[in-house]
Amino acid sequence: MTPAKPFATAQRHAILVVDDDLDSLRMLSDALSVEGYTVLAARDAQEALQRLEIVIPDGILLDAVMPGMDGFELCRALKVNPHWVHIPVVFMTGLSETEQILKGFASGGVDYVVKPLRLPEVLVRLATHVGNARAGRLAREAVDVAGLGTVVLDSLGRVAWRSPQAMRWLQAVFGEEGGQQAQTWLQ
Repeated sequence: MTPAKPFATAQRHAILVVDDDLDSLRMLSDALSVEGYTVLAARDAQEALQRLEIVIPDGILLDAVMPGMDGFELCRALKVNPHWVHIPVVFMTGLSETEQILKGFASGGVDYVVKPLRLPEVLVRLATHVGNARAGRLAREAVDVAGLGTVVLDSLGRVAWRSPQAMRWLQAVFGEEGGQQAQTWLQ
């Protein structure tokens, strides 16, 4: 009898793996497939963006060092797109200096693992981030399905978070820059 996997996927999650090293790409694709993930592969940022135009994955494993646009730049590009901002990005790279790790988080990554990869660790981290992102997405959708637009203010009265429905309402009242103008109005 095989023990249950602690982070077994209840449904088939899609993971985009972006790495210019074919051996790493194969190893990760095989390991993710065994864990029940659907794997999308890209060898550089351009291929990753092409994949994202077709499928929005549940998570991204991203190499930081690639030809052309590097992983940090790609992550920043993902985080400004409202369709992709929610996707957790886990960096996986040989860059291990504190400055580089901080750069990964500053560009929008949720985690950072250093190569050579320890697959069990990568898989558990990825499953955790995919689960957390899914829970957050479901909570946002539940608020909107109920017809409730929600705005959360911080201790200074600034908009700290708003549901998609609230964003649409704020944009209808204040225009495209609804969030910033609403902050001024709410203070």
